[in-house]
Amino acid sequence: MIRVMVVDDEKLLRAGIRSILEAEPDIEVPVACEGVRAVELAVAHRPDVVLLDIRMPEVDGLSVLGSLLALPEPPVVAMLTTFSGDEHIAPALRAGAAGFLVKDTVPEELASAVRILAAGGTVLSPAVANSVVDGYLRAGGGAPPARLASLTDRERAVLTLLAQGKSNAEIGAALLMGAATAKDHVSAILAKLGAANRVQAAVLAHHHGLVRLDLESEGASGGARGGRPDAAGPA
Repeated sequence: MIRVMVVDDEKLLRAGIRSILEAEPDIEVPVACEGVRAVELAVAHRPDVVLLDIRMPEVDGLSVLGSLLALPEPPVVAMLTTFSGDEHIAPALRAGAAGFLVKDTVPEELASAVRILAAGGTVLSPAVANSVVDGYLRAGGGAPPARLASLTDRERAVLTLLAQGKSNAEIGAALLMGAATAKDHVSAILAKLGAANRVQAAVLAHHHGLVRLDLESEGASGGARGGRPDAAGPA
């Protein structure tokens, strides 16, 4: 069972998301709360996934993100936003957010995103994908061409599949290698690109034309098809 915590200062939104997710047979929402109680309740309930509002009136969502990720056994945290141009998206990416979802994500897509996050993947709603890319690059997060050129042909193939949302097992199956070997390649790619996590690597792959983070991206467990969230699989 996937344990989800919903953090938002709007009671109606919290209740709506909780109702949607608890209708799924493999998801439970033991706690839904406002931002000021998020860290305290995360420690008490130990959720697998936290859906965290990026903007809250009483507490900064980025501060809550940092506190959650600093816990001894941190949950996976995805940010909720109301619009694609939110200037907090790029800082949240750099801080380690595993995904970005717009609040009007349809129910079936929301449940799918939670499953991807729980499996160790990352998700980007198509509505915010371009904002994530643009904001990250404007903040100086783009790897120079020399870093991309330093990747081997095999690493470029792994990066392309990573950016399409493939898990290590799926990358290994596609490239005829073990999942552990695929994970080693991912670690080497992150180091060479100077990327802190897989979603940053996916952004760079998009920037350099290896894959598109939009509605034409491919994949069911990763990528967007029919409006599903784009995804990058577990490290």
